[in-house]
Amino acid sequence: MTNSLTTRPGRTVHHEHLNQPEHVVVVRRVGLLDRAALHLGVALVTWSRRPLELETRERRANRAEQHLARLAREREAERLRYLCAAQR
Repeated sequence: MTNSLTTRPGRTVHHEHLNQPEHVVVVRRVGLLDRAALHLGVALVTWSRRPLELETRERRANRAEQHLARLAREREAERLRYLCAAQR
């Protein structure tokens, strides 16, 4: 299969972009109605994800104590694993 590619005389492929006019970038501004709709949407999402009931002080304290107890258990298990490991 034979393919032949031709180019126009007098123009090279590498310098074609130099002869083109500069691209004009048009900046589109967001309208007032679109901006208001965006803010309303964000407000609705944040409102829908709010907690339905506030956590009590006692519940927060219990959760912190449970976290500390879990860390202590993990630390103790790690210590026992090192002590019971076969020595080489």
